[in-house]
Amino acid sequence: MGELKRKEYEELVEPLRRELSHAARWIAETGQRLVILFEGRDTAGKGGSIDMFASTLNPRQCHVVALPAPTERERGQWYFQRYIPHLPARGEISLFDRSWYNRAVVEPVMGFCTPEQTSSFLRAVPEFERDLVEDGIFLFKYWLCCDQDKQEARFKARLANPTRRWKLSPVDIEARSRYQAYTDARERMLEATHSPWAPWSLVDFNDQRLGRLTLLRDLLDRLPDRELPLPTIDWPPLDHEPLREEYRTLRPIAPYAAGP
Repeated sequence: MGELKRKEYEELVEPLRRELSHAARWIAETGQRLVILFEGRDTAGKGGSIDMFASTLNPRQCHVVALPAPTERERGQWYFQRYIPHLPARGEISLFDRSWYNRAVVEPVMGFCTPEQTSSFLRAVPEFERDLVEDGIFLFKYWLCCDQDKQEARFKARLANPTRRWKLSPVDIEARSRYQAYTDARERMLEATHSPWAPWSLVDFNDQRLGRLTLLRDLLDRLPDRELPLPTIDWPPLDHEPLREEYRTLRPIAPYAAGP
Protein backbone atom coordinates (compact mmCIF):
# COMPACT_ATOMS: atom_id res chain seq x y z
CA MET A 1 0.00 0.00 0.00
CA GLY A 2 1.34 3.42 -0.95
CA GLU A 3 1.62 6.42 1.33
CA LEU A 4 -1.51 8.35 2.22
CA LYS A 5 -2.27 11.07 -0.35
CA ARG A 6 -2.53 14.68 0.76
CA LYS A 7 -6.21 15.03 -0.22
CA GLU A 8 -7.22 11.92 1.68
CA TYR A 9 -5.13 13.03 4.66
CA GLU A 10 -6.83 16.44 4.75
CA GLU A 11 -10.25 14.79 4.70
CA LEU A 12 -9.33 12.42 7.53
CA VAL A 13 -7.55 14.96 9.73
CA GLU A 14 -10.30 17.61 9.68
CA PRO A 15 -12.70 15.85 12.09
CA LEU A 16 -9.76 15.05 14.37
CA ARG A 17 -8.80 18.73 14.39
CA ARG A 18 -12.32 19.56 15.52
CA GLU A 19 -12.04 17.02 18.33
CA LEU A 20 -8.67 18.50 19.29
CA SER A 21 -10.19 21.96 19.40
CA HIS A 22 -12.96 20.71 21.71
CA ALA A 23 -10.38 19.04 23.96
CA ALA A 24 -8.32 22.22 24.10
CA ARG A 25 -11.36 24.23 25.15
CA TRP A 26 -12.06 21.69 27.89
CA ILE A 27 -8.43 22.05 29.05
CA ALA A 28 -8.69 25.85 29.04
CA GLU A 29 -12.08 26.14 30.74
CA THR A 30 -11.42 23.54 33.44
CA GLY A 31 -7.81 24.52 34.15
CA GLN A 32 -6.18 21.24 33.10
CA ARG A 33 -2.52 21.00 32.05
CA LEU A 34 -1.27 18.92 29.11
CA VAL A 35 2.31 17.99 28.19
CA ILE A 36 3.13 16.09 24.99
CA LEU A 37 6.67 14.89 24.32
CA PHE A 38 7.65 14.28 20.68
CA GLU A 39 10.76 12.13 20.41
CA GLY A 40 12.33 10.19 17.56
CA ARG A 41 15.10 10.12 15.02
CA ASP A 42 15.90 13.08 12.81
CA THR A 43 13.37 13.29 9.92
CA ALA A 44 10.88 11.03 11.73
CA GLY A 45 8.19 13.72 11.62
CA LYS A 46 8.27 15.56 14.93
CA GLY A 47 8.04 19.02 13.36
CA GLY A 48 5.09 18.19 11.12
CA SER A 49 3.21 16.59 14.00
CA ILE A 50 3.78 19.59 16.24
CA ASP A 51 2.64 21.90 13.42
CA MET A 52 -0.56 19.86 13.18
CA PHE A 53 -1.31 20.65 16.82
CA ALA A 54 -0.04 24.23 16.87
CA SER A 55 -1.91 25.25 13.71
CA THR A 56 -5.19 24.06 15.25
CA LEU A 57 -4.83 25.52 18.74
CA ASN A 58 -4.82 29.00 20.24
CA PRO A 59 -1.16 30.17 20.43
CA ARG A 60 -1.93 31.82 23.77
CA GLN A 61 -2.79 28.39 25.14
CA CYS A 62 -0.45 26.11 23.22
CA HIS A 63 3.31 26.57 23.56
CA VAL A 64 5.97 24.80 21.46
CA VAL A 65 9.16 24.07 23.40
CA ALA A 66 12.29 23.49 21.28
CA LEU A 67 15.27 24.26 23.50
CA PRO A 68 18.75 24.86 22.08
CA ALA A 69 21.88 23.23 23.45
CA PRO A 70 22.34 24.05 27.14
CA THR A 71 24.44 27.03 28.14
CA GLU A 72 27.47 26.72 30.37
CA ARG A 73 25.34 27.77 33.35
CA GLU A 74 22.59 25.27 32.47
CA ARG A 75 25.14 22.48 32.30
CA GLY A 76 25.87 23.21 35.96
CA GLN A 77 22.21 22.91 37.01
CA TRP A 78 20.06 19.98 38.02
CA TYR A 79 19.42 18.29 34.68
CA PHE A 80 15.62 18.80 34.69
CA GLN A 81 15.87 22.43 35.83
CA ARG A 82 15.85 24.12 32.42
CA TYR A 83 12.69 22.27 31.40
CA ILE A 84 10.66 23.28 34.45
CA PRO A 85 9.84 26.87 33.29
CA HIS A 86 8.28 25.45 30.12
CA LEU A 87 5.75 23.23 31.87
CA PRO A 88 2.16 24.44 31.42
CA ALA A 89 0.17 26.53 33.86
CA ARG A 90 -3.56 26.03 34.37
CA GLY A 91 -5.39 25.73 31.07
CA GLU A 92 -2.21 25.43 28.96
CA ILE A 93 -0.64 22.88 26.60
CA SER A 94 3.12 22.38 26.14
CA LEU A 95 4.45 20.55 23.06
CA PHE A 96 8.08 19.48 23.50
CA ASP A 97 10.09 19.12 20.29
CA ARG A 98 12.53 16.81 22.02
CA SER A 99 12.62 16.98 25.78
CA TRP A 100 14.53 15.86 28.85
CA TYR A 101 14.92 12.53 27.00
CA ASN A 102 17.85 14.04 25.10
CA ARG A 103 19.89 12.68 28.00
CA ALA A 104 18.68 9.14 27.23
CA VAL A 105 19.27 8.94 23.46
CA VAL A 106 20.81 11.86 21.54
CA GLU A 107 23.40 12.86 24.12
CA PRO A 108 24.86 9.39 24.83
CA VAL A 109 24.80 8.34 21.17
CA MET A 110 26.55 11.53 20.05
CA GLY A 111 28.97 11.58 22.99
CA PHE A 112 27.54 14.72 24.65
CA CYS A 113 27.27 13.12 28.10
CA THR A 114 28.91 10.34 30.08
CA PRO A 115 27.46 6.84 30.59
CA GLU A 116 27.17 7.67 34.29
CA GLN A 117 25.06 10.76 33.52
CA THR A 118 22.71 8.70 31.34
CA SER A 119 22.36 6.00 34.00
CA SER A 120 21.62 8.63 36.65
CA PHE A 121 18.99 10.19 34.39
CA LEU A 122 17.27 6.88 33.70
CA ARG A 123 17.02 6.21 37.44
CA ALA A 124 15.64 9.69 38.17
CA VAL A 125 13.16 10.31 35.36
CA PRO A 126 10.37 7.91 36.47
CA GLU A 127 10.03 9.69 39.81
CA PHE A 128 10.28 13.10 38.15
CA GLU A 129 7.40 12.16 35.87
CA ARG A 130 5.44 10.62 38.74
CA ASP A 131 5.60 14.00 40.48
CA LEU A 132 4.26 15.73 37.34
CA VAL A 133 1.38 13.28 36.93
CA GLU A 134 0.46 13.25 40.63
CA ASP A 135 0.31 17.05 40.49
CA GLY A 136 -2.40 16.71 37.86
CA ILE A 137 -0.50 17.09 34.57
CA PHE A 138 -1.62 14.95 31.62
CA LEU A 139 1.70 13.61 30.28
CA PHE A 140 1.91 11.85 26.91
CA LYS A 141 5.20 10.51 25.53
CA TYR A 142 5.46 9.62 21.84
CA TRP A 143 8.39 8.09 19.99
CA LEU A 144 8.10 8.47 16.20
CA CYS A 145 9.59 5.49 14.33
CA CYS A 146 11.01 5.34 10.80
CA ASP A 147 13.22 2.91 8.89
CA GLN A 148 16.63 4.04 7.67
CA ASP A 149 15.65 4.01 3.99
CA LYS A 150 12.89 6.51 4.79
CA GLN A 151 15.29 8.60 6.82
CA GLU A 152 17.80 8.67 3.96
CA ALA A 153 15.13 9.70 1.44
CA ARG A 154 14.02 12.55 3.72
CA PHE A 155 17.58 13.75 4.25
CA LYS A 156 18.07 13.83 0.47
CA ALA A 157 14.81 15.73 0.02
CA ARG A 158 16.01 18.35 2.49
CA LEU A 159 19.36 18.57 0.73
CA ALA A 160 17.62 19.24 -2.60
CA ASN A 161 15.15 21.78 -1.20
CA PRO A 162 16.61 25.24 -0.40
CA THR A 163 13.65 26.06 1.86
CA ARG A 164 14.33 23.00 4.03
CA ARG A 165 18.12 22.97 4.15
CA TRP A 166 18.04 24.80 7.47
CA LYS A 167 16.96 21.48 8.99
CA LEU A 168 20.32 19.90 8.12
CA SER A 169 23.37 20.18 10.36
CA PRO A 170 26.78 18.50 10.73
CA VAL A 171 25.25 16.46 13.56
CA ASP A 172 22.80 14.92 11.07
CA ILE A 173 25.68 13.65 8.94
CA GLU A 174 27.24 11.97 11.95
CA ALA A 175 23.90 10.60 13.20
CA ARG A 176 23.32 8.76 9.89
CA SER A 177 26.12 6.34 10.75
CA ARG A 178 24.64 5.63 14.19
CA TYR A 179 21.18 4.37 13.30
CA GLN A 180 21.62 1.13 15.27
CA ALA A 181 23.10 3.00 18.23
CA TYR A 182 19.95 5.14 18.37
CA THR A 183 17.85 1.96 18.37
CA ASP A 184 19.87 0.46 21.22
CA ALA A 185 19.68 3.68 23.27
CA ARG A 186 15.93 3.93 22.67
CA GLU A 187 15.35 0.38 23.85
CA ARG A 188 17.34 1.00 27.02
CA MET A 189 15.31 4.18 27.60
CA LEU A 190 11.98 2.39 27.09
CA GLU A 191 12.93 -0.40 29.47
CA ALA A 192 13.80 2.11 32.20
CA THR A 193 11.08 4.77 31.71
CA HIS A 194 7.94 3.04 30.38
CA SER A 195 5.96 3.36 33.60
CA PRO A 196 2.27 2.81 34.47
CA TRP A 197 1.87 6.53 35.25
CA ALA A 198 3.85 7.81 32.23
CA PRO A 199 3.85 5.14 29.50
CA TRP A 200 5.49 5.48 26.11
CA SER A 201 3.61 5.14 22.81
CA LEU A 202 5.57 4.20 19.68
CA VAL A 203 4.02 5.37 16.41
CA ASP A 204 5.04 4.16 12.94
CA PHE A 205 5.99 7.26 10.93
CA ASN A 206 7.27 5.60 7.77
CA ASP A 207 4.15 7.24 6.30
CA GLN A 208 4.22 10.61 8.04
CA ARG A 209 0.61 11.59 7.25
CA LEU A 210 -0.71 8.26 8.51
CA GLY A 211 1.55 8.60 11.54
CA ARG A 212 0.07 12.00 12.43
CA LEU A 213 -3.45 10.62 12.21
CA THR A 214 -2.49 7.65 14.40
CA LEU A 215 -0.84 9.85 17.01
CA LEU A 216 -3.68 12.35 17.19
CA ARG A 217 -6.36 9.62 17.38
CA ASP A 218 -4.45 7.92 20.20
CA LEU A 219 -4.09 11.17 22.16
CA LEU A 220 -7.77 12.07 21.82
CA ASP A 221 -8.84 8.58 22.90
CA ARG A 222 -6.74 8.86 26.06
CA LEU A 223 -8.00 12.28 27.11
CA PRO A 224 -11.28 12.46 29.05
CA ASP A 225 -14.27 12.83 26.75
CA ARG A 226 -15.23 16.33 27.83
CA GLU A 227 -16.83 18.15 24.91
CA LEU A 228 -18.31 21.33 26.37
CA PRO A 229 -21.35 23.07 24.87
CA LEU A 230 -20.49 26.16 22.86
CA PRO A 231 -21.48 29.34 24.69
CA THR A 232 -24.08 31.60 23.12
CA ILE A 233 -22.55 34.88 21.92
CA ASP A 234 -24.80 37.87 21.29
CA TRP A 235 -23.71 39.16 17.88
CA PRO A 236 -25.94 42.10 16.91
CA PRO A 237 -26.02 43.27 13.28
CA LEU A 238 -24.26 46.47 12.23
CA ASP A 239 -26.45 49.56 12.48
CA HIS A 240 -25.10 50.87 9.14
CA GLU A 241 -23.87 49.62 5.76
CA PRO A 242 -20.41 47.97 5.91
CA LEU A 243 -17.63 50.52 5.40
CA ARG A 244 -14.72 50.37 2.98
CA GLU A 245 -11.16 50.99 4.08
CA GLU A 246 -10.06 54.63 3.83
CA TYR A 247 -6.46 55.67 3.19
CA ARG A 248 -5.09 59.10 3.96
CA THR A 249 -1.43 58.77 4.87
CA LEU A 250 -0.40 55.64 2.95
CA ARG A 251 -1.99 53.26 0.47
CA PRO A 252 -1.54 49.44 0.27
CA ILE A 253 1.39 48.23 -1.78
CA ALA A 254 0.73 46.76 -5.24
CA PRO A 255 -0.91 43.33 -5.09
CA TYR A 256 1.01 40.20 -5.97
CA ALA A 257 1.00 39.56 -9.74
CA ALA A 258 -0.61 36.13 -9.83
CA GLY A 259 -1.08 35.99 -13.60
CA PRO A 260 1.49 35.19 -16.34
